[in-house]
Amino acid sequence: MISVVTQSLILAIMAIGVYITFKILDFPDMTADGSYTMGAAISAAALAGGLNPLVGVLLAVVGGALAGMVTGLLHIKVKISNLLSGILTMGMLYSINLRIMGKSNIPLFTFPNLFKGNIPPVVIALIFVLIAKILLDLFLKTGLGYTLKGVGDNEQMIKSLGINIGNIKILGLMISNALIALSGALMAQFQGFADVTMGIGTLVLGIASIIIGLTLFKKIRAVKATTAILIGAFIYQFTIYFALNLGMLSTDLKLISSLVIVAFLAVGNLQLKKKAESK
Repeated sequence: MISVVTQSLILAIMAIGVYITFKILDFPDMTADGSYTMGAAISAAALAGGLNPLVGVLLAVVGGALAGMVTGLLHIKVKISNLLSGILTMGMLYSINLRIMGKSNIPLFTFPNLFKGNIPPVVIALIFVLIAKILLDLFLKTGLGYTLKGVGDNEQMIKSLGINIGNIKILGLMISNALIALSGALMAQFQGFADVTMGIGTLVLGIASIIIGLTLFKKIRAVKATTAILIGAFIYQFTIYFALNLGMLSTDLKLISSLVIVAFLAVGNLQLKKKAESK
């Protein structure tokens, strides 16, 4: 149970990163699957190379930011559609991650990491998720943060103010993928291995956490979006946990994930329908 809580906290960081592109920028960024793995790959390579575990995490954050920048440049400068830009970057990252790791899987059980000290792993994961959440909340209250939200809400209006929306989108993609890579780096150290396929389904998991959290707390304005997503990540992970304990196979995870998302989307649509009918 503690292990599931720790994983939920780590994956919540990834979900918060996906929130920036999926909800704020309205940008379907497929880079997430690749940048999550990239964070794990860089962290694993750093540990195997004898670097400090925290240095490995910081390098992973930089790598994720660069991955987001590539997607942004492909979209803004090369004029490739947002969806295709993410897909292309994700494809490139698969090869890059293999280059970084040198092989498809790196075991980390014999190397020191952030979760092997005297502090319980769940506490370390909580510290990282709180830092990510608080920093993002503070950033979104700045002028640049409001501009980022404005680009997602009304791109033409922001453009009419003389602001370079291309640079704002690139910044948003960099922050998003930096957080996603941070999550991947922490997960690799917590699980004790990094695998080139561990990022598959990352975007779906992040979107599921966002949909669950925002659907449940849509009417409660006191709850920030990042807090709702954090809770959504917990609900999603524990739904998977209890489903597996009830006898479902690990091969059914994608089916379970899809059904959970469909259920909460249906609830959200019913709420909107009732609201419209009442009006």
